[in-house]
Amino acid sequence: MTHLKVGDKAPDFSAKDEQGNTVSLADYKGKKLVVFFYPKASTPGCTAEACNLNDNLERFKAQNYEILGVSADSAKRQSNFKNKYGFQYPLLADEDKSVIEAFGVWGPKKFMGREYDGIHRITFVIDENGVLLDVITKVKTKAHTDQILTE
Repeated sequence: MTHLKVGDKAPDFSAKDEQGNTVSLADYKGKKLVVFFYPKASTPGCTAEACNLNDNLERFKAQNYEILGVSADSAKRQSNFKNKYGFQYPLLADEDKSVIEAFGVWGPKKFMGREYDGIHRITFVIDENGVLLDVITKVKTKAHTDQILTE
């Protein structure tokens, strides 16, 4: 599980999004950023989480937040996911897991009695100066916005 906690500096990262554009933490200086990690594009829980954030995008923008989704899916899979649901924020295709590992969200998981390594569904809320405001480890996929925004 992640070693990061509230008050820590967010790891500096740089990775390609679903369109092949390089996205890095520095791009969001002066804005608050929600970085949500999800196991696999187009699966039920990931879809519910990503749609909930997208449906509330105006609430996030009103509070100077940007949103960034991250998984180890290919750019093509991320692009298909984004286009299918009309997400208005970038999805990083972190195939080499550099961002995933920097945030410490890769590790042992259990599903239906099987143990394997994978991405933990964790969200990081980062302030305008790159400091962690919140680390959400128990994500409610259908009500995730309410876990992040208190107003």
